[in-house]
Amino acid sequence: MAQEIAGVRIAVIGGSGLYQMEELTDVQEVRVDTPFGPPSDAIVIGRLEGVPVAFLPRHGRGHRISPSELPQLANIYALKTLGVERIIAVSAVGSMREDIRPLDLVVPDQLFDRTKARPATFFGNGLVAHVSFADPFCPELSAALYEAAVETGARVHRGGTYLCIEGPQFSTKAESRIYRQWGVDVIGMTALPEAKLAREAEICYATLALSTDYDVWHETEEPVTVEMVVANLLRNVETAKAVIRRLIPRLSVERHCTCGSALANAIITQRELVPQETIERLRPIVGKYFSDR
Repeated sequence: MAQEIAGVRIAVIGGSGLYQMEELTDVQEVRVDTPFGPPSDAIVIGRLEGVPVAFLPRHGRGHRISPSELPQLANIYALKTLGVERIIAVSAVGSMREDIRPLDLVVPDQLFDRTKARPATFFGNGLVAHVSFADPFCPELSAALYEAAVETGARVHRGGTYLCIEGPQFSTKAESRIYRQWGVDVIGMTALPEAKLAREAEICYATLALSTDYDVWHETEEPVTVEMVVANLLRNVETAKAVIRRLIPRLSVERHCTCGSALANAIITQRELVPQETIERLRPIVGKYFSDR
């Protein structure tokens, strides 16, 4: 029987192809109720290299949830209630640059939002907050992630812009050409609003992007298909697991970035005017700023 694990400060969100982490020991499943419904699946808690880690398959085991249907509010809220302070998000992406080849890894540092049908904030209902999102990925966590990726011997690119589209369809050739003119580096469907919600929850967030294809812009390559994505992704998943194994033990308990205080100057509503019901609903996220209520 697995021993109860406390102090889970690190989470891995697995994207397409990464639905479980066999390397975890002392495994237990936790189902968390949230005001936003259930998360994508049960959260698996275990130890990786002796460190407590939470794992959540973004699309659910068996890949049951499309990008537009992801319960991302529930996912981030649930991880916050467990005490998570850092999220490593693994995502399949298409490459928008010749030199980012299929099977390459990318640790992006910027996001461009082309989604249009997704709730993107915890706030509202009488509580307004405007978090800084100029640098959407935690620089401290991203740097450590890049270093761990390089150590696997994989071809890794540091920095770049991740363009997040709504999906679930892939791009048209016209869209792909225009996106390249914008100067983006990779294209995917899941980093947003995940990264925005993590920032609002004061959780560090970094993405390990797995390049699977050249989208549809590359004239000498076949247009992207699900078969192509899955085939290349399965080859990259083992590399992603190796990266995570190297990364987890080197993450110190103390954070030195500003992610953990993202709400300190972001809440603009007068404290006494915020409905108590809203405070209770968001207690795991805003509780320290309303300790007198």
